[in-house]
Amino acid sequence: MVMSHTGFDARFARFASHVASWAGRPAAVIAAGLVIIIWAVTGPLFGFSDFWQLTINTGTTIVTFLMVFVIQNSQNRDSRAIQIKLDELIRATTHAHNSLLDLEELTEADLEKFREHYCRLAHHARKHGIELGDMIAELEAEEKAIELKRRQSQRAERRKESVAHSDPHKKTAKTQ
Repeated sequence: MVMSHTGFDARFARFASHVASWAGRPAAVIAAGLVIIIWAVTGPLFGFSDFWQLTINTGTTIVTFLMVFVIQNSQNRDSRAIQIKLDELIRATTHAHNSLLDLEELTEADLEKFREHYCRLAHHARKHGIELGDMIAELEAEEKAIELKRRQSQRAERRKESVAHSDPHKKTAKTQ
């Protein structure tokens, strides 16, 4: 499903993309350098006055302040798009682990646990010369075991809830 933006959001997204793209080009660095050179050359003309210094300070502060928001908007959209693409690749890959979808929503501590897990697997595979196919099979078995435990836990919890919420009158009628 493709979502289209209308109005201000769409125009701002296009503007932010164009500005971020332009700001990352060599021409932008050259232009910024030229502004600084022109400012420095005009120093003696203004007697290196407070006005002369405030001009560059104010100009660079304004540009920096605005660029932070424009570039952050562009990076946020790029990151979300890349994440969606990665999620789709994980989902569509036969041996991929769907439990890895939406990892970006986890806490830093949870992400670190995943990272440590995969570091241990990589270390183990390198140490023992395990083939990639064997490692994938091991990961899939581990994932299935975790999923099975989760489902069993959910079923047990639902049974507890149904017993706790059942009508006490029905129990006595059944036992009589």
